[in-house]
Parts: sequence; structure tokens; C-alpha cells
Amino acid sequence: MSLDEKEDVEKEGGTWQPVTAIASLPSNTSPLYTDRWTRKLLSYGVESQGIQPVPVEERTDTQFSKIFFLWFSWNVNILTFSAGTLGPAIFGLGLRDSCLTILFFNIICCAPPAYLATWGPKLGMRQMVISRYSFGYYGIIIPCILNLVNMCGFSILNCILGGQALASAGNGNLSWTVGIVVIAIISLLVSFCGYEVLNWYEKVSWVPVLITFIIALGVGGKHLSNPPLAEPATAAGVLGFAGTLAGFAITFSSLSSDFTTYYRPDVSGWRIFGYPFAGLLLPIVTLQCLGAAVVISAPSIPAWEQGYAGGNIGGLLEAMVRPTGGFGKFLAVLLSLSVAGNIAATFYSISLNIQIFIPPLVVVPRYVFSLVATAIVIPISIVGAHRFYDTIINFLGLIGYWASAFIAIIILEHLVIRHNDPAEYLQYDLDDWDTPRRLPSGIAALAAGIASFGLVIPCMSQVWFTGPIAKTTGDIGFEVAFGVSAVLYLPFPLLEIRILGHV
Repeated sequence: MSLDEKEDVEKEGGTWQPVTAIASLPSNTSPLYTDRWTRKLLSYGVESQGIQPVPVEERTDTQFSKIFFLWFSWNVNILTFSAGTLGPAIFGLGLRDSCLTILFFNIICCAPPAYLATWGPKLGMRQMVISRYSFGYYGIIIPCILNLVNMCGFSILNCILGGQALASAGNGNLSWTVGIVVIAIISLLVSFCGYEVLNWYEKVSWVPVLITFIIALGVGGKHLSNPPLAEPATAAGVLGFAGTLAGFAITFSSLSSDFTTYYRPDVSGWRIFGYPFAGLLLPIVTLQCLGAAVVISAPSIPAWEQGYAGGNIGGLLEAMVRPTGGFGKFLAVLLSLSVAGNIAATFYSISLNIQIFIPPLVVVPRYVFSLVATAIVIPISIVGAHRFYDTIINFLGLIGYWASAFIAIIILEHLVIRHNDPAEYLQYDLDDWDTPRRLPSGIAALAAGIASFGLVIPCMSQVWFTGPIAKTTGDIGFEVAFGVSAVLYLPFPLLEIRILGHV
């Protein structure tokens, strides 16, 4: 039955009012869905769909270009710019070595999230729901917790940067704390409404931000033409920076199909792959290289150095556009708002992941959890605002490890165990998505992921710990996590069948 055929009509106060959004309510509807306030939100177009699979008849979206703009807008922001500054500022790389590392490692790391996005139209399921077919109904809770930490961490970093930039535009009349709250509230409003509003916002929000970056480059570009000479790159520096970049890009994989479940299932997989791959790679490589170039030149330009004091990326960007006068303040405000698109999309996925983390909460409307995410992110952002570089290095360095292991397992499950059936995905019984006994136990997946850390830990290089292998090679933890998890996951399901009689 089509969505139009499902349209219900409610008689209230003597007038008939269409409530078309009720069609998307799950079968296990709770009282929260039936009160007047919720019905009114749904009639305004607020998405109610949670982690329930989207039926084939409702996968009708053909505006595939929205996928590109979603990922592109997600990354045209100051967090992407700030990640590029880490190469020179933290790992001691020169501009050439920073840019080469950014280019080649992002080509590798943008491919997994783009590939996993192709599963959304075929299966109509969110990414962590699909992952139940590898990790099981209960086993997926552990990756889900890690993913929630991942998404909250990115939201915190974005709130910090947005708050810094907004405060810098206020000439000291606005604190970082107020700036953080403003950014978080704007992001909440977009994520609260759901899929349609989120896609509309992401389709247009990148335009003024990109123009602002172009103006900043036009005003300050003359200072970037002759970067100072740098020491020769070391393997440890390149691999450490690469691991941080992996933590930035590869972790999008855990929410890839969250945003492609409404598209027609007969669309070409290569077409779906191409949009998020380009949407990720183009802004990430461009803005990270710009960030590396700007931070290398900052010490030679007093205004930039002053704005950048204490690792204030927002202040650095405000200093770049300051020569435009009062217009520069307006541009700084636009840059501060650039993170809202990223935070809004992340809040959207957080709301879905909470329902997977605690399955009984599937009866609670999705948008309620956007409020919960905002309540968590704001206070932590305020506390961590004055230690941005410590926060981003520790965070991005760590999340790349678990994400690599997770990706290896679910891709191997799909390609080898479920035989990569692209036509009808017959290897997935879609009715099993919320039936624990009909899903894998998850023991093999969890065992492979956890066991891989026996070799990952010696290969880690963090501020607080450097493993014995990493002392020689540099940080190769995320590469090892992917490879070892893949190797271990091949025999583990067979071993589980041999011992338990089932997977």
C-alpha cells in the first residue's frame, strides 16, 4: 500500500484534518505517538520513523543528488579545516607531506562509508540494524555504545569550534559557552524534524560556508604562497597523522545507510557509492589541505598568531577574514554555523542508535532522543572547550581502531558469508531484524573484534601510550585492526558452529 493510500483522516473539533505522517508509525505504537502534540508534529512533517525497516513501497525517493549534498555539506565546516591543522601542529609535518597524507589516506578511508551507504536502498534498514546480521541482536549493543561515544564526540568537537568562532565574531561580548549553546540549539531544531528537513537543510547550508572559505582564501591566500621549510617527514609522523585522519573519515561508516533507506531499491549501487564518496572526499581533502597551509603560515602573521592563541581555530579563521572589516564578522558567524549541519545529521543518527542500544525504547518517538543528545553534548562541550587540541587528538586517534575492526567484520559478513547478493539480498531475511533467536549470536563478530586488539594495542601510538611496535613503525593501529579482524572473522563463525551447533 502506498503512502497516499495509507493516509488517515482525523475528525477533531468538527473539521477534518489529514494526518499523513501517521502512516509511518511502527506497529508497536506507544501512547507517546497518540497524544495531540505528537499528532500535530507529524502533520507538520516531523519524521516519526525510527529503526523499523522502511517497507519497499515507501522507498520511493529518486532525488539521488541529495546524497551528495548531505555528505558534502556535512564536511564543509571548520572541523574539517581543523583536522588538517593537526599534521603540522601536532605531528610536525610540512605542507607537502601533510597534503599528500591527506589525499591518499582519505581516498582509502572515504570508500567504506560510501560502500555501506549502498545497502540502505536495498535493505531499507539503518546501519546498526543491518549490523545485527553480523553482531546479533544483543552483541550489536557493544559497537552501538562505541558508536554513540563516537557521534557524541564529533558533536562536542563541532560545538566547541562553532562556539569559538561565534565568540570570536562577537569581539569578546559573547562567551564560548553561549556560542556552544547557540550552535547546539540550531542543530537540534534541524535534527528534530528528521529526514526531509535534514536533507533540505544540507542541500543549501553549504553554499554560504563555501563562499566564506573562498573569501578567506582570497583575503589571506597571499600569505600561503611561501610556506616555511619543514624538517623531513618521519614514518611515525605520517602514520600518526594518517591514523587521526582515519578516525575522522572512516567512522562515518557506522551511520552510512541511515540516510539512504528511503531511496528506490533498484538504483545502481555504483551511483549510490559515487555520491557519498565524492561528497566526503572533495571537501575533506580541500579543507584539510587549507587547514594545514594556514596553520603553517600563522606564526609569521601576527594577527593570525594572536587569533590562533591556545589552539583557537575559530579565532584563526576570524583573523583571516578580519581585513574585510565589519563584513568579516558576518563571515565569522557563517563559519561558526557551518558545523550545525554536521551536528544535526549526527544527532539524527544518535537518536536511532539509542533505540538499538536499548531496544525497548523503539516505542519512543525518534525525535525525543535528539533532545537527549543535545542535553549530553552541551555541558561536555563547555567543559572541554579550552582543551580542544588535546580533546581532538585523543578522540580521533582512538575511535579509528574500533571503527576499522567493525567495518572489516560487517563487510566480510556481507561479501563472503552472505555472498554479496546485490539483486534481492536474499541472504538477509528482513523479517528477522528484531528477533534475537533468528539472528546470529554475535559471538564470532565480537570475538574477532576484541581479539584483534591483542595486536592493535602494541601498534598504538597515543599521547598517553605508545606500544612497542609503534615505537618503531609509528601508529599503525587502525590498519592492523582492519586486517586482523578480517582474518579472524573468517574461521570464527565455522568454529562457533562446530562448538555451539549454530551461529
